[in-house]
Amino acid sequence: MSSIDKILVPFDFSEASINALEYVVNFVGPNREVDVYALYVSTMPIAKSDMDSLKTDFKKTIDSFKKKVKKAPVIISKTGEVIESILSAREEYYADLIIMGTMGDQVTDEAITNTSRLVLEANCPVISIPFGCNLKEPKDIALVMGKEEIDDKKVLRTLLDIARTFDSRVHVLTIYKESVYAEESVVESTEHLLEYYLEHFYEEHAFTKNQDVEEGILDYINKKNIDMLAILPRNHARMSTPSEGRLTKLLTLHSEIPVLTLD
Repeated sequence: MSSIDKILVPFDFSEASINALEYVVNFVGPNREVDVYALYVSTMPIAKSDMDSLKTDFKKTIDSFKKKVKKAPVIISKTGEVIESILSAREEYYADLIIMGTMGDQVTDEAITNTSRLVLEANCPVISIPFGCNLKEPKDIALVMGKEEIDDKKVLRTLLDIARTFDSRVHVLTIYKESVYAEESVVESTEHLLEYYLEHFYEEHAFTKNQDVEEGILDYINKKNIDMLAILPRNHARMSTPSEGRLTKLLTLHSEIPVLTLD
């Protein structure tokens, strides 16, 4: 039984947010009882008449997907700064997962988008949905593992929920720069953990050499026809030294498939 009962979707009627909402409708499907909250963030308080208009336009958007869900998504609103409002709404509505659209940025490595900020600041699972990605079930998921041990095994729960829901194959990927033997000796201790927590959905653990970690990940995605990428951000690490989250930001900007950050 899935523990994903409530999903929060930042929504502003942009192409990226509409694309993300459509992904969520497909993700939830017609038979699961999942509450979907579309969050509209405004810099100024919204009048009742304007909120009524938002609800009307939102329903038209949902109807345009021509997909049925057991519980119709609802639109809610908050006033304030975008990221702060999203994180506040997540706590207020007890959302298990945030799914947010992004236009990404293929040109530069230094762009800062609301989505790339969110995945670094949120202390909960987030799926970023790149505009234009295929709206299909995640049958093959790649989990990127470094040499660090997993701080909290519970973070794998969302990944397992998704794998159970879609009967997915979970491919674990480790990118090494120098010696594969050094990486294998470190991650060997996590193999039993992965097999235990990911059950029969655990497909393989692949090791790929590449001086550019991001390039190695994106190459693997194309080679294996991966539908979703899962990563464990190190910027909130407790048992090891936290990172600045650069790889997480780059993958959110450059990936052409959904990226699940497990936190």
